[in-house]
Amino acid sequence: MRNIRKLLVGTALAGALAAGVAAAPAASAATAGATGAAQSTSFDGFGKTWSGDRDAFATGSFGKSGGRHFFDVDLFDRDRDRDKAFFDFYYKDRFGWHHKRFSTSGHWDHKFFFKHKIHDYKWRVGHGTTGDFGWGKFRNIHF
Repeated sequence: MRNIRKLLVGTALAGALAAGVAAAPAASAATAGATGAAQSTSFDGFGKTWSGDRDAFATGSFGKSGGRHFFDVDLFDRDRDRDKAFFDFYYKDRFGWHHKRFSTSGHWDHKFFFKHKIHDYKWRVGHGTTGDFGWGKFRNIHF
């Protein structure tokens, strides 16, 4: 009688555990669907932007995620000499134009988030030493 009771309890426990495991992915999928709808993301990639001498380039994307605008960039210095790769970044919001400059001797990546609506982005890549950057052409996005 004791073995039958243990067998029934073990079977019931295994059944409950199996039901819980089967229900967990469905609950997780429902939660992920609700989160995905609230965190809609739109973005566009901008391909490669080259410096004037083609020794440096930047790639990345921009868009809107979670109600905030973002600009994601990877900057590469290809030749590993004493010169640096430079990334000039301009953006326009309701307060006017703003400028940021970044540099690296190898690889640099960064994701900018903005609290305000962005009207324009403009960027260029350069390569060289201080004062002589060998700038490439400006790339810009207007919203």
